Amino acid sequence: MIATEFLAFLGSVGLTPVKASIHFPDDKIVRYRSERDGPGKLNAAAVLHTGTRVPFGVAWHWHDWERRYYWQATSNEAMTPAERAELQRQLHAMNKAREEDAARVRAEAAARALKLWSGAKPATDDHPYLRAKGVHAYGLRALRDQLMVPARDADGRLHTLQFIGPDGSKRFLTGGRIAGCYYAIGRPDDALLLAEGYATAATLHQATGRAVAVCFNCGNLIAVARSLRAKFPRLRFVVCADNDAGTPGNPGLKAAHEAARAIGAGVAFPSFEGVAHV
Repeated sequence: MIATEFLAFLGSVGLTPVKASIHFPDDKIVRYRSERDGPGKLNAAAVLHTGTRVPFGVAWHWHDWERRYYWQATSNEAMTPAERAELQRQLHAMNKAREEDAARVRAEAAARALKLWSGAKPATDDHPYLRAKGVHAYGLRALRDQLMVPARDADGRLHTLQFIGPDGSKRFLTGGRIAGCYYAIGRPDDALLLAEGYATAATLHQATGRAVAVCFNCGNLIAVARSLRAKFPRLRFVVCADNDAGTPGNPGLKAAHEAARAIGAGVAFPSFEGVAHV
């Protein structure tokens, strides 16, 4: 009954396990492949606690690491103050275990990234994706037909890799840290540009000669902006937004304005005739 209810909860938050027969041992973190993951990708995780009168659990996904999903079993019984205190203690212990698991997974991903990066050859401008975009391979490397873009923190430490296929498909190493990490094209003089994807950043560098930081996605803009502002307090920053005019809420432009406000930067974005912008 509890397992069935917990599985239904995982489905309600978009973390349905591919294997319906999955088992969650008490108090043990279980990593698994959810229906939103590709084959072999154990990107979802959950832990279930059944030792209290009202069982509870926590679930999360590596692609949305900061978000946690809390579950509590349906019960007509009210928890006593002592039980609520115990629940808080158990949740604290679960979160601590989750953080330790994350640190281990991130360390494994960083080691894997370093090994792959060290063994790869420099990419050339002949890669189909670069030819299609009309940009150069600024310091990229290649593994078979995949371009590799390193994601480093402000201290230059490699944390993960982004792989770009000939058709433009993109993916990261599972479990690697992305938040606050970027790829630098060029060296900044008096100004530094921030962009989401590699092709946009490379285009900006070719057109302006300015240094550009590849932030990988709009959700990472503000974390990279803050990190680089701390590293280069005197530089002028411009956040070069993706104008997602066709997407409700225009997430690219919204994130760019938020990042710019956070560090006192300007915003630049392409405008399309006849399209309203936020």
